[in-house]
Amino acid sequence: MEKIVFEKNDIRNYVTTVIAEKIEKLKNFIEFTLEASRDIKKTPKYDSMREEMQEEIYQMQRQLAALHDLKRNMAKVLNNSTDRVQLGSLVITNKARFYISVSLGEFFFEGDRFYAISSESPMAKKMMGMKPGDEFILNKIHQKIVEVL
Repeated sequence: MEKIVFEKNDIRNYVTTVIAEKIEKLKNFIEFTLEASRDIKKTPKYDSMREEMQEEIYQMQRQLAALHDLKRNMAKVLNNSTDRVQLGSLVITNKARFYISVSLGEFFFEGDRFYAISSESPMAKKMMGMKPGDEFILNKIHQKIVEVL
């Protein structure tokens, strides 16, 4: 991988924005589903339809709570520059780019692929405390840390 300059604060802001957008989208969908459930007319399938919609709303509310947890956890992620991997680090390896923050998964920022991973993930745990030049193997994949921001 060629050396590219990444602005960690921009990536942090992007991840925060993605979480906020997901929360807003889910809130709108919950509201839409609630209104739809109120509009169901009495039919022979009324009870089962309403029950299915309630279950769907319950599942969405659980997802919403998980997103709020991500948002809270993201607020704890500091934006300090360090020479060793820690919570808040942007880690560039010879295989991928990892943002140690929250478990958001794969995302694209300015055309580059990143992985937002929790500090509790096996990958983050393996890299914690490492510095550029350190190497590790996880799931039979050998990686070398190129840069820690």
